[in-house]
Amino acid sequence: MIVLPTEAFQPYVRHPQVRRLYLTDVGYFPQARYHRRERKDGTEEYIFFYCVDGTGTIVVRGKSYTLHKNEAFCIPRFAGHLYFADESDPWSILWVHVKGEDTQYFPLEECAVVPFVSENASNRMMFLFGLLFRVLEGTYTLGNFIYISQVLSLILAETYHREKKNADLGQNKRITSVIRYMYAHLDENLTLDQISDEFDLSRSYLNAIFQKHTQHAPMDFFINLKMTRACSLLRSTDLHIYEIAQQLGYSDQYYFSRIFKKTVGISPKQYKNSDYIHLKEPNLKESESDSPS
Repeated sequence: MIVLPTEAFQPYVRHPQVRRLYLTDVGYFPQARYHRRERKDGTEEYIFFYCVDGTGTIVVRGKSYTLHKNEAFCIPRFAGHLYFADESDPWSILWVHVKGEDTQYFPLEECAVVPFVSENASNRMMFLFGLLFRVLEGTYTLGNFIYISQVLSLILAETYHREKKNADLGQNKRITSVIRYMYAHLDENLTLDQISDEFDLSRSYLNAIFQKHTQHAPMDFFINLKMTRACSLLRSTDLHIYEIAQQLGYSDQYYFSRIFKKTVGISPKQYKNSDYIHLKEPNLKESESDSPS
């Protein structure tokens, strides 16, 4: 356990890169049999726990939460609480008391158990806490306070942003699979029905998760991938426009050029002969099904 006397380092704490996130206490309790702590009025800091092994219980405002291996939990500021290790399977926990302006950007008031679903995520948490301990074993310089702030941000981001809820993780995996499928079939005129059937998903669900995670409809996203590939081919090859159109599944060169201009903002010929390198934000109302037969 390391207790940092922040009162003695107020000039550091007021630094703009430190005041965003800083710690007052941090520790690691392995197999903490008989570990128990109660604070009826809570603390001024958020108390973040990461359970490395075993089991423990956290009671916040009268509600009980069980923490298992590879799970995290945060006790809100000024929330009365009690926590204790399981008698038969005592937890091993990493914990840190954290304050700062950026705490508002993490769901630290939710009182939710956050599971870590991969071994790599657990390894990253161990690594990040290890960085904290190594820095705190050194000298208390402004540079180290800034470094600690960045590590704390990574710990919270790893927990609340990178590791999503299971439903979101499942959706992200589905979207990744669909996008890879799209990349592998850029030479075809895929339809929403074909993609839905391939992944055994309803059209409405596929639309919903694409809008949620990419802010685009699936077929708009697919067309944008095609036009991105077209831009690459126009820049890096000597292929004629009709040849590029054919490689991307368009039998009608003029229809391809129309879609390209709608997506990119200029015609394929203009793009090839200009310094224009970025796609504009896609706003396609036209789908692949509009293609002339």
